Amino acid sequence: MEAPNPFTPSFGRIPAHFAGRGSLLTAMAKALADEGRTSPDLVTMLVGPRGTGKTALLGSIGQEATAHGWIVAQVTANDGMLVDVIERLQEAAADLIDPSTPTRIKSLSIGSNFAVEFDQGTPYAGNWRTQMNRLFAQLEPYGSGILITVDEVQRNCAELETLTQAFQHFLTEGKPAALVMAGLPSEVSAMVSSKIVSFLRRARHRHIGRIGNADVEVALRKTLADEGATINEDAMAAAVAAIDGFPYMLQLVGYWMWEESLASPIALEDAQRGIRLATNELRDGVLAATYRELSNGDLRFLEAMLPDEGPSTLADIAKRMGVQSNYASKYKKRLIEAGVVGDVGQSRYTVELP
Repeated sequence: MEAPNPFTPSFGRIPAHFAGRGSLLTAMAKALADEGRTSPDLVTMLVGPRGTGKTALLGSIGQEATAHGWIVAQVTANDGMLVDVIERLQEAAADLIDPSTPTRIKSLSIGSNFAVEFDQGTPYAGNWRTQMNRLFAQLEPYGSGILITVDEVQRNCAELETLTQAFQHFLTEGKPAALVMAGLPSEVSAMVSSKIVSFLRRARHRHIGRIGNADVEVALRKTLADEGATINEDAMAAAVAAIDGFPYMLQLVGYWMWEESLASPIALEDAQRGIRLATNELRDGVLAATYRELSNGDLRFLEAMLPDEGPSTLADIAKRMGVQSNYASKYKKRLIEAGVVGDVGQSRYTVELP
C-alpha cells in the first residue's frame, strides 16, 4: 500500500500498539507517576527470550518516565556503560543542571576509584556512586528522579555489578531512583544468583513471553486502522495463526502483509505471501541465533515435544527421548533458563518460540 508501513519489525522500535502488555505498562505508568516513589515496580526486571519485545518495552517505559518528569538514561550492559549512564543523564538534564558540567571524555580509568577526565581538563572526581550523588543533588531542586534502564543484562559484567551495588545504596538513602533491566532468562538467572548483586532477587520480575491470540488480533486491527486500512477475516485468521503469540512475529507478519497488499482490505493472498516472507526472516534471525546456542541434547528434548498439540509432560518427553525423567530434567532446566521452554505447571511444558 502507498501509505507508510505502520509496523515496526526493526530491533528495539516501539510499536504503535503493544499486544498483551497493557497490565505491565499500566503498572509502570502508575509507579512513575507516584510522587512518593515507593512502588516495587520502580525496580523491575523484564525476563524473556529473544523477540518478545523487551527492548521496545524498555523504550516505552523510558518515554513514560520522561513524560512524568524523570531524567532517563537508557543503556546496554557492557564495558563503558557507567560512563554512558552519566553522559546520558547529563544530556537528558541539560536544561536543569549546571551547564558548565563537563561532558566530553578525555581519559577513563576503571578500578577502585572510577574516574573520568574531560576535554576541558576538569577531572570529574570520585567513583561512580559519588558522581551519581552529584547528579541527584543537582536535580533535587526540580523534584526530578532518575531512571536507568539496562538492556541485554549479562552475567560477569563488572560495570553492571557496580551499578546495581550503588543503586541499592541509592534506595537506602531515599534517592528518587528507578531501575528497569531486561535480559534473557539464563543471563538474568545467573546474575541474580550472584552474591554480589543479591538485592536483585527482591526486584519485581516480569516474565515477557507469548501473548494471547485475542491481543494479537486487537493490535493488528488497531495498527492497520491508524492508517485507515482493514483486513479480511480469513486473512486475519491466517495471520494470527502464523504469529502464534510471538511479539516480533506480529510486527514481521504485519509489515510484510502491508508490503504485499496493493490496497485495503488486506486479502488472504496478501497475508499468505507476507507470512512466508515473515517466517523466512524469523527463521534466519531470531530462531537461528537461539538454536545455535542449544546442545544436541537440548534439540532432542524439543523434538520430543513436537508430537503434542498442547503442553507436553516430562514423562512423555523422557519416554520419546528414551531416557529417564531425571536425565530429561537436566535439559528441561537448561531450556527454561534459555527462555525456549515454558513451565505451565503440573510437570507440563510448552515451547516458547514459534
